[in-house]
Amino acid sequence: MFEKTKAFSGFSVDDIPKAKQFYADTLGLRVTEDNGMLTLHVAGDRPTLVYPKPDHTPATFTILNFPVDDVDAAVDELTSRGVEFEKYPVGDEKGIMRDNGPTIAWFKDPAGNTLSVIQLD
Repeated sequence: MFEKTKAFSGFSVDDIPKAKQFYADTLGLRVTEDNGMLTLHVAGDRPTLVYPKPDHTPATFTILNFPVDDVDAAVDELTSRGVEFEKYPVGDEKGIMRDNGPTIAWFKDPAGNTLSVIQLD
């Protein structure tokens, strides 16, 4: 039934203007706004819908992973843009988890949703 449908995912935030600023200015994504919702335009032609939810509760899991060639460089660049990385016991001083699966570091958007930069090679 859905084999030819171009499915897309979405998630909620509590403040659309803050989300737009973060995803567009801080992360550098192309973001469009329509009907009070955002669309994040990511590579691969699979947009992600961001919708407002007044009683938003941040997801307890990673909602969006950004594959990068070099997690260290991505963490340094995002840190210079004001992004704070989560510090878990499995990570190093920068918040990067190494040698336990793919190299990955987690951070949050202004609504508290968890995102990551991940090195898949």
